[in-house]
Amino acid sequence: MELKLERPLLFFDIESTGLNIASDGIVELSFVKVFPGGESRIKTWKIKPWDYENHCQIPMNPQASEVNGVKDEDLVNCPRFIEVLPEVMEWLKDSDLAGFNSLKFDLPLLSEEIERARAYSEQRLSKAESKEKAQAMLDCIDQVDLHTCKMVDVQNIYHHFEPRNLRAAYRFYCGGKDFENAHTAEADTVATYEVLKAQLDRYQEPTDFQQEVLKNDVDFLSKIGPRTRNLDFAGRLILNDAGEAIISFGKHKGKTAREVWNTEPGYYAWIEGGDFTMDTKRQFARLKAQFQKERKEALNRPATSDELQGLADKFNGRLF
Repeated sequence: MELKLERPLLFFDIESTGLNIASDGIVELSFVKVFPGGESRIKTWKIKPWDYENHCQIPMNPQASEVNGVKDEDLVNCPRFIEVLPEVMEWLKDSDLAGFNSLKFDLPLLSEEIERARAYSEQRLSKAESKEKAQAMLDCIDQVDLHTCKMVDVQNIYHHFEPRNLRAAYRFYCGGKDFENAHTAEADTVATYEVLKAQLDRYQEPTDFQQEVLKNDVDFLSKIGPRTRNLDFAGRLILNDAGEAIISFGKHKGKTAREVWNTEPGYYAWIEGGDFTMDTKRQFARLKAQFQKERKEALNRPATSDELQGLADKFNGRLF
């Protein structure tokens, strides 16, 4: 069954130097963009993982190399992520997203690479010779907000109906045989696309064991599986039922971000300097700016009649 789409759905997969989102980098990124009507396009980038602070290539973790077959020397002449970022953003623009286990790893790492490029470009704004190029890069980055994209995680659908892995999913849904070149980004991305179409074919009628059917609708598909209301991709900030940001770890776990800002504003400085993803730092910084603005507006507004009466009562009518 072909996908029923109102706008493009972009399948993607990442191979990386390792599994630490805060410190590892992308070495291969593959997109399969499916348009309403069924047309699809494929693009894959080999990328030199780059440390923008130390101006050097991020080395491959040996365990990651064993899985994806990528070695440091394979990447020396490849472009850095920031060099392919304008093209990546064009592929991302106006699209919903899909992948396999992408909510937990691929999407957070893609966001982290974008935030690294943002931070590097912001630093270069202060230099006359790089200001124009840096501003153009920031304008490019601001074209897409990954937090607002619908995300169909095919693994969530798969585990919801048949809890296994991508190789087993392909065997189960796509003819009973393995696909070639598993653990290369392009092969995994294409296989994920084929699995989702086969899932739509398979779960159209209820059975004695499964009454639920699978709707050919991106909004429905994106909501299948366990999901937390994360404000940042790493899940350090979550939203409660009232829509308030709650800290989900450490000594302030369970407290609202606003409460912590009011009682211990230095905590936000600790976050900024700590070993957290840049996306997490950005969301804390956004909340800090919001709270600062609200406090400033509160200080500058005229006192209400109730507040003035409270002052009068406190001083028994005498202010001096």
